[in-house]
Amino acid sequence: MTVVTHPRNLDLAGVLRPGDSIVIGQACGEPTTLLEGLVAAGRDIGDLSAFVATSFSGTLTPDSAEAVSLSSMGAIGALRSMSKAHALDVIPCHVSQVAPMITAGHLRCDAAFVQVSPADANGDHSFGLISDYVGAAVARARVVVAEVNDQVPYTLGELLPASQIDHALHVSRPPVQVNPATISETDRAIAAYSAAYIGDGSVIQMGVGAVPDAMLQLLVDRRDLGVHSGMVGDGLVDLVEAGAVTNARKRIDRGVTITGALIGTTRLYEFAHRNPEIRMCATSYTHDAGVMSQLDNLVTINSAVEVDLTGQVNAEQSGAAYLGGTGGQVDFVRAGARSPGGRAIMALPATAKGGTVSRITAQLSGPVTTARSEVDVVVTEFGAAELRGQSIAERTRRLIAIAHPDFQEDLARAAHPIQQRRF
Repeated sequence: MTVVTHPRNLDLAGVLRPGDSIVIGQACGEPTTLLEGLVAAGRDIGDLSAFVATSFSGTLTPDSAEAVSLSSMGAIGALRSMSKAHALDVIPCHVSQVAPMITAGHLRCDAAFVQVSPADANGDHSFGLISDYVGAAVARARVVVAEVNDQVPYTLGELLPASQIDHALHVSRPPVQVNPATISETDRAIAAYSAAYIGDGSVIQMGVGAVPDAMLQLLVDRRDLGVHSGMVGDGLVDLVEAGAVTNARKRIDRGVTITGALIGTTRLYEFAHRNPEIRMCATSYTHDAGVMSQLDNLVTINSAVEVDLTGQVNAEQSGAAYLGGTGGQVDFVRAGARSPGGRAIMALPATAKGGTVSRITAQLSGPVTTARSEVDVVVTEFGAAELRGQSIAERTRRLIAIAHPDFQEDLARAAHPIQQRRF
């Protein structure tokens, strides 16, 4: 039987046990009121830990570590400040591995904190803005605590029956929003080189941010684009309204945009509310190789911290600083490169730190997120380097050509031994 609670009567000490591990809905699906309550009460409950993949609400800060020990698959959004303060434990994994790890018990889940929409006539709540691993957390948890927010859209796809909720907290507050990024000329140049690979009828996957936003602006003249992505932002609305996205040519999910997360503003949320042309799915669908193998002309666009001269990609860490995460990059890179007519694009600016550091580098400063054997196309504002089927020596030449001119001479010297080597 569900216990219904008003926010002012929230008593997590009566819900959680000392030593509990909590899995929290991420991104714009963060249950903000529950997070605030956890930060306020966590120290008194004692020895609590929590997992959240990303955080944009601002509720979690380095000071939160005093209330709950936090882990994640990366340092995205507000979690970057926690990583810098050494208040975040990073679990290296693909986002598609999170749900299976919860199910298998490798990632403990005593309690699931989720945000949902109001129930429909059948008593089913929508997960609203996030679907990725929350269903697995609900199925595994001893106790399910749902923040029922009447400002969360009812999206079609993953649903939560009221009977599976142990404690329901009814609130009315704007869900977390992520505003469109400010787009620079560098972003526009990267977007232009990337968009050249996207033709009519392509199925696209991309994240959110300045380069994806700039790219979407360049696609309004395309026709019958499809979308199969781990996340979508406000730019989806523009493409649908322009007639560019119809999903009409997909072999599966025809007429429907597939995604696991809505990361944007009220404009996107209102567009998605009860919209049969958008379906929210778990990562077992959005990131599944078998599903994506049925998508022709799949073009995937992902970002990187740096790429070395042989094509290895680091999307996680720069030196000691953890900046990103594995996310769904490897799943989508493989899918795009193997799709008939598809491509997998790795997009990044040529420099960092005000132009003082080259992001095309002789040696990575962090881990290998995506192996060079998986990488297809690397794009900077100086061009596109197609690496698929190319030798190591030829890769170095193509990558140097898209590096910033200020660094090309040094990179050429570093590449000389590689180019002369025969294996």
